[in-house]
Amino acid sequence: MEDREPQIGDPAAVTYKRQSRWRRLPRVPGWPPAMGSRLLLYVVTAVVTLVFSYIAFSNINLSLAWRALRTSDYWWLIAALIAFGLSGLTRALRWRSLFARGRRPPVGVVANAMLVGYLYNNIMPARAGEAARVVVLTQRSTNTPVEIVGTVVLERLYDVFAILVIFFAAEHWLPHVSWFGAAALAAIVLAVLIAAAAIVLAVYGDRPLRLLLRPLGRLSLFSGERLEHTVTELTHGLSGLRHPGLALEAFVWTIVSWMLTGLVAYVVTVAFHLHLPFACGVLVAVAIGLSMILPSPPAAVGVFEGAALIALRAYGIPHSSALPYALVLHLVNFVPFVLVGAFLLHYNSRHPRSLAEKT
Repeated sequence: MEDREPQIGDPAAVTYKRQSRWRRLPRVPGWPPAMGSRLLLYVVTAVVTLVFSYIAFSNINLSLAWRALRTSDYWWLIAALIAFGLSGLTRALRWRSLFARGRRPPVGVVANAMLVGYLYNNIMPARAGEAARVVVLTQRSTNTPVEIVGTVVLERLYDVFAILVIFFAAEHWLPHVSWFGAAALAAIVLAVLIAAAAIVLAVYGDRPLRLLLRPLGRLSLFSGERLEHTVTELTHGLSGLRHPGLALEAFVWTIVSWMLTGLVAYVVTVAFHLHLPFACGVLVAVAIGLSMILPSPPAAVGVFEGAALIALRAYGIPHSSALPYALVLHLVNFVPFVLVGAFLLHYNSRHPRSLAEKT
């Protein structure tokens, strides 16, 4: 009997198309690339988590840690939460400032997507929230996914660069830390790369992007005008790197947001009667911010605490007193994101944006 392709409407048509699509894929020996990359990410995440968890939870005197928790003045956490809320608002304003003028989504929509993203970052590994907030902002604004991804990438660059700038600006008031040299080298390299990229885009416009993305033209997904649209959208997404005014605005918001993060860390030290200067809060924020570059488990459990303890070690704070502080600071950074993010996720499911509303 002749083997024929099922016709449209035939229940076997969908299965046939799926099977024929898989048959057309080339067979590559060894691990599939996606599986191998995922395995490597899981291994690195596990190693990072174990190292930082060992730093955080080893050699702890439980009675001293419990005493620190019992004797703390938790009323100060109200001030910490207010500062935390302000830092979240400035981060939303910073993300919005990375969009080209005339293409900026409303602040509320940007904050909505950002907080949903933070929810997923806190409940899933490998910063899955970055993809989640791109999806939410795409659904609730007229901006395209490629443009939004461009702004998210710039956000990470601005975060790292601002953290290092704050670190060097406060270095006079900070105790000596062994990782200062490595941070200095990273700051110099990152500054050179950002400056070079900005100069190239300012001088040559979108031509470098077209050159970089030209190999995608071989794929059917980017054939014809689609590649041109992708280049145009990515060019809009990198406006915060191409235009000095936007870059300065985004950088100022980034500095303010990280200083507020340092204020949150400082206020929690006051709650624990650690009698430390404001510069300690800055150092804690820097250490935690740099640790977030590494692959980490959901909510950065262990990584967050380990980074905070590394910072407090420079001030000679006993390990058993520093760990309760790190745990409470982590809760201040975790609970609001989960509660507000879950509420917004529910709200978005009940109030989806239609195409008519977006246009």
